Amino acid sequence: MTSYRNGRGSMKNPSAAGATANLRGSASFKSRASSSSNVRRSSSGDDQLSGRVRVAVRLRPQNAEETVTDADFADCVELQPELKRLKLRKNSWDSDTYEFDEVLTEFASQKRVYEVVAKPVVESVLEGYNGTVMAYGQTGTGKTFTLGRLGDEDTSARGIMVRAMEDILANISQDSDSVIISYLQIYMETIQDLLNPENDNIAIVEDPRTGDVSVPSATMVDVRSHKDFMELLRLGEAHRVATNTKLNTESSRSHAILMVHIRRSIAETESDIASENDHSSHMGNTLKPPVIRKGKLVVVDLAGSERIHKSGSEGHTLEEAKSINLSLSALGKCINALAENSPHVPVRDSKLTRLLKDSFGGTARTSLVITIGPSPRHRTETASTILFGQRAMKVENMLKIKEEFDYRSLCRRLEIQIDKLIAENERQQKAFEDEVERTTIEAHNRISEAEMNYADALEREKMKCQMDYMESIKKLEEKWMSNQPRYGNNGFSNGNHGGKGDGHVSQDVSELQKMLQKEISLRKEAEEEIRNLRNSQLLSPEAAVNADFAKLKKLLDDEIREKQKLEEEVQELQSRLSQLTFEAGQPRNSQYEDQGNGDRSSIANIHEQVGLQKILSLLESEDPNVRLHAVKVVANLAAEDTNQERIVEAGGLTSLLDLLRSRSFDETICRIAAGAIANLAMNETNQELIVVQGGIGLLAMTAVDAEDPQTLRMIAGAIANLCGNDKLQTRLRSEGGIKALLGMVRSRHPDVLSQVARGIANFAKCESRASSKGTKNGRSLLIEDGALPWIVQNANNEASIIRRHIELALCHLAQHEVNTRDMVSGGALWELVRISRDCSRDDIRSLARRTLTSSQTFLSELSRLRIEI
Repeated sequence: MTSYRNGRGSMKNPSAAGATANLRGSASFKSRASSSSNVRRSSSGDDQLSGRVRVAVRLRPQNAEETVTDADFADCVELQPELKRLKLRKNSWDSDTYEFDEVLTEFASQKRVYEVVAKPVVESVLEGYNGTVMAYGQTGTGKTFTLGRLGDEDTSARGIMVRAMEDILANISQDSDSVIISYLQIYMETIQDLLNPENDNIAIVEDPRTGDVSVPSATMVDVRSHKDFMELLRLGEAHRVATNTKLNTESSRSHAILMVHIRRSIAETESDIASENDHSSHMGNTLKPPVIRKGKLVVVDLAGSERIHKSGSEGHTLEEAKSINLSLSALGKCINALAENSPHVPVRDSKLTRLLKDSFGGTARTSLVITIGPSPRHRTETASTILFGQRAMKVENMLKIKEEFDYRSLCRRLEIQIDKLIAENERQQKAFEDEVERTTIEAHNRISEAEMNYADALEREKMKCQMDYMESIKKLEEKWMSNQPRYGNNGFSNGNHGGKGDGHVSQDVSELQKMLQKEISLRKEAEEEIRNLRNSQLLSPEAAVNADFAKLKKLLDDEIREKQKLEEEVQELQSRLSQLTFEAGQPRNSQYEDQGNGDRSSIANIHEQVGLQKILSLLESEDPNVRLHAVKVVANLAAEDTNQERIVEAGGLTSLLDLLRSRSFDETICRIAAGAIANLAMNETNQELIVVQGGIGLLAMTAVDAEDPQTLRMIAGAIANLCGNDKLQTRLRSEGGIKALLGMVRSRHPDVLSQVARGIANFAKCESRASSKGTKNGRSLLIEDGALPWIVQNANNEASIIRRHIELALCHLAQHEVNTRDMVSGGALWELVRISRDCSRDDIRSLARRTLTSSQTFLSELSRLRIEI
């Protein structure tokens, strides 16, 4: 019997293929998949958006034994790959027909199998989604050949594992991205590490908040090259359990699971618009945190299903076969439950189904290849495999991208930038101080030089004036001496006392006096000019220094303001980072636990030891820390259904409402108290008590004052729970509950918006029921309170949970004819048409279509617009 283990065996084309073609052609067309509603096929465009499990069937060629034993019999399988159809013969004249997403003949290459089955999943994983590729079929039909073939001798025979890792390593950056793998096997209901055989009993851990399943104790290896991966794959295959049976010489006795964890850093490319303020533009780009996308690829090589009498298993091999069949049976039960939309999916019946929880009915993009053989001796097993694939095609997954912001990297980058700016500021401050000192010294030197120049000029002018003055005195004395002999000692000429000579002397004296006065005035003018010039020259350097000093001081003030701005931005970023680290989730989850499930048990112990009444009395403590811890304990207790009745009977609900009423606490206590009230509001009896005690008004007032998104989410969750009670519709509106719910959209936080959307959907559903019973007339209270524009705006929201609630609200509002005119004028008709065509959920899509066709207003408007439903 041909083996399909790594490096061993090959898939050969059967020699009797041509001989059996005529027999296949005579089969009649009868689909076991019944109507087209059960066999769901979609175009390539729709499939990219759908989360349905894709199923491909691959036919193994005849092996040497079958060529001999089945020579006189026609193959039980006929493939029609161009129609994506398969016929399973019952007898020579009748056959069953099945349709799949892909039908791969015995001639299909390994490359084509990879591109059809696994490549779309690998591309989704690189984009940040989870993905699963799984092979299912009878023992010896080529599952391990399809998935795990290494292709050491023939590269064209490489399986899906090898080709997927080649694509992954080719599309990541070795500098910023990482690829980590783990290789496990489930043998006899124990999880064993194929990379470390000593680790032979690995536990499965499930996150209580998100429901994600992981195996943290498994060996995780960082892969950097394809060579490293091939060595790890050979090591794992060497440790995998395989046994020789009648159906396969090397039959896998365990389920092999390869997990590839990919972490990619996404570069946000944005066009930078040139502006005058280049620094602010740079800061805006710097504050945008890098995006990290995490994807997980799970490749599952299931052990083959087999019948004991055909495989010849006995002893320990028989026990292995029983364990394999039990786990495959548990997987089949889960797929049946998901295909039939059963409220309970038994994922805990097997470790295999627990590990594949995300692959079927979860958030992963899943592709299944079922392998079958052509031999008519194994027709029963082939039919069972085909039916398994048909049921798997009905399973819908809700694809969800795993994306988060790398705030730590942003903080490190900002710290480096702040250090650079601080160093640059210090350098500029030092340069400023040096410039001030240099300018001061230069000004002093210029002042000293000017003083010396002006002192020299003043001295020279003074000497010149003195010389002129002395020269004038000298001339005057010479004239006096020359005139003295002529006029005598008394100044008169001999014998003449008033003649012509006396007039001449008086004229000379007058001229000399005029000259002297002129010189004195010139000297005064020169001194005044020197004094003015000196003052102007002394003041000018000081004014220049003051101007330079004022300019440099302005630059320094700008740097100080920029530094303060950066520090404020860092503080704001740290505050946002602290907010984001707070655990998110639905109000039903007890997100106030400090240490997870361990602390919940501790809180239960405290409750039993101290007593509920004592804990409630601590809510009135004057110490804020005591009050904070007490409300945390009450909130955690309120998360359990068994404790809610006791809390209400002991007055816990009244105490929580009193906390909101007192308005003398911090927002942390407000958030925790609102979360506890939201948990209690899930019970109908408690809802009426909350309304009677004025809870709606208190929640509305708290919503107006709250700014923290988590606080608003808790308040919105509590009001959303109250919106689901038919008896409270009027009270909710009259006491401001609806206004408060709509007012909380100001936060724009997705968690807050999802709770607001849930509350609107609950309220619209209750109104729809009341209208159908005839107990309510008139327009919807939501439309009267102005909720319709926001509903229309978010009907196609990117978040699936918000979009689903809004779509339901629109459908419920449209069921009442009195609301239709407002919905047409408000643009809701277009959204209803879109929902009836493109909604991912069949029930909402059919509800929207039924609503449009049952309303005369909608039908007339659609007819006017020539739109067909």
